[in-house]
Amino acid sequence: MPIEAVIFDVGNVLIEWNPERFYDKAIGIERRKQMFAELDMHDMNNDIDLGAPFKQRIYDFAEEHPKWGDEIRMWHDNWFDMASPAIDHSWRLLRALRAKGIQVFALSNFGVDNWPPAVEVYPVLGEFDREFVSGRMQMVKPFNRIYEKVEEDTGIEPDRLIFTDDREDNIAAAKARGWKTHLFTDPQGWADRLVTEGLLTEAEAA
Repeated sequence: MPIEAVIFDVGNVLIEWNPERFYDKAIGIERRKQMFAELDMHDMNNDIDLGAPFKQRIYDFAEEHPKWGDEIRMWHDNWFDMASPAIDHSWRLLRALRAKGIQVFALSNFGVDNWPPAVEVYPVLGEFDREFVSGRMQMVKPFNRIYEKVEEDTGIEPDRLIFTDDREDNIAAAKARGWKTHLFTDPQGWADRLVTEGLLTEAEAA
């Protein structure tokens, strides 16, 4: 079956997302390791991905853990230092697909409050034909319902979708529904896959 839509994750596909790297620079590797051992920062962020208010959830978490209060608040105050830099080749691929009239969707675990400012900083995030942002939907990958919702809302059969994500669990869930999938490790690998699928030429995927 021909592919009707290409679906991109955002973090570590279109923009790098590495809070640990930021904290290593900001507070030092050893202190960061201690902090992340004592606190589940990613679980806090998962609440945001499920729709919790961005600043409030982080600042409340800081109040709950005053020992690390200043460091926790950095998750909000320095968010764009964690969500950077842009992965330029992936941007080019997205735009090359759209230039050929191929539908391109976002499917991302992302907060409802920080999506709009992210679009301002990274304009490519505003160029999708459809946005499936977990914070708006109040459901996250890799749970089955979010993939089912994409199918329902677009009316596209699973085997006509191709999805790239950097997490194996997210890919596995999509694959189980019959989606074509690509585990993203670098933009060149994704470019090669798009060429193999006949969606782009090598020149268009460069």
